[in-house]
Amino acid sequence: MTGAVRPRQRGDLTRKGEQTRDRIAAAAAELMLDAGVAGTTMEDVRVAAGVSSSQIYHYFADKQALVRAVIELQADRIMAMHEPVLTAIDGLDGLRAWRDMIVAQQRSVHCRGGCPLGSLGSELADGDEPARLDVAAGFGRWEAAITNCLRQMHARGQLGPGADPDDLAIATLAALQGGLLLTQIEKDTRPLEKALDAMIGLIGRA
Repeated sequence: MTGAVRPRQRGDLTRKGEQTRDRIAAAAAELMLDAGVAGTTMEDVRVAAGVSSSQIYHYFADKQALVRAVIELQADRIMAMHEPVLTAIDGLDGLRAWRDMIVAQQRSVHCRGGCPLGSLGSELADGDEPARLDVAAGFGRWEAAITNCLRQMHARGQLGPGADPDDLAIATLAALQGGLLLTQIEKDTRPLEKALDAMIGLIGRA
């Protein structure tokens, strides 16, 4: 917005301001999950969040800033769901429980939306470099959590001595993303189940 006051940064906000900013980002995230970034307007977000236009631009300079906040929000949600589980895993049974958690989550939303971070990445990667980097950073956090889990298993002797936890983590995340995409398209969790089962089987034989 030409001549607009610099949007408030998170560190500058009161508790109420943080709550309003988070509400706007959460409303945008829900809309973008359904309609995509291109199909979501700032007016859509304003209505869904129950705020005024001036409030939106008080916190976000433009749509790109809001999109980047949505990416951060989705990455934080993913880590809040996955990181504690991955940290606690102490063997293949724990990996299978993690797999079951992911499948159950997809069933609970009727296979809607796929991966919220992956969906944003596929739409933005070729046309918005800052957003692409943000998505990549989000995936980097997820990959690191899987890597740390597998490194701990390797240190405990639960993987073969020649196994590479870093490569297995990349392959696991790739299988998860592919499974989520096919599950979204087919509205059936079977692709996700089989992709994760195959990776856990590979990890068990590594």
